[in-house]
Amino acid sequence: MMDEDEKLPFTAHLEELRQRLIRCAIAVTAGFTVSYFFKERLFAILTRPLVQVLRPGETLIFTGVAEAFFTYLKVAFLFGILLAIPVILYQFWMFVAPGLYRNEKRVLFPIVVISSFFFAAGALFGYFVVFPFGFKFLLGFASDTLRPLPSMKEYLGFSAKVLLAFGLVFEMPIVITFLARMGLITTDFLKKNRKYALVLFFVVAAILTPPDVVTQVLMAIPLVLLYEISILGAKLFGRKPAPASEKTQPADQ
Repeated sequence: MMDEDEKLPFTAHLEELRQRLIRCAIAVTAGFTVSYFFKERLFAILTRPLVQVLRPGETLIFTGVAEAFFTYLKVAFLFGILLAIPVILYQFWMFVAPGLYRNEKRVLFPIVVISSFFFAAGALFGYFVVFPFGFKFLLGFASDTLRPLPSMKEYLGFSAKVLLAFGLVFEMPIVITFLARMGLITTDFLKKNRKYALVLFFVVAAILTPPDVVTQVLMAIPLVLLYEISILGAKLFGRKPAPASEKTQPADQ
């Protein structure tokens, strides 16, 4: 890590944080600008899992005069964030880089790539797996006297929350492996607290997903699998304990 005389003052850390947040904002703005030109097509892709389970003749609606316009803006903003994820992750890891050893800084670029991959995998899992099962379950309550009328605004809020939530929770193996590499947690700690983690996963799933059992279970199950992957990552890349000979020095020294 950095030597004592190389440590930056607190104000310098704040300035660095500000600069990195500005770069993230610029990346999101650039992604938003590009996405806005394809907003209708992107919204069509986003709504495809829902449209496929709607009955013939049923469509999404908008109830406010400006709802469609602002929904398209939010769609462009959502995809702008998704496009900027590699930059956001890079800025995050570079912010924590001063706390790493020189040889650990060399793996930052692979970490950014892997982090982006896991985030994309989580969002795609939500889109291709959770959405079809979740929408089929939720719209299953429709009947001859109950007709679903999903609005653009409500659907976007629902889908954005699910996709971002799955993208973030799929980062767990990277975060836990990083903490193990820093020596903050150990493989034994992860194994010992596996049962508590299981309960926590279902609580997190209940908070991050809509209030239906199907979506919550579909999030909790991957979390359990990701936790096992995290244990493996901590075992392979975690900081190894110092040899006993280094911990205990002879009494005459």
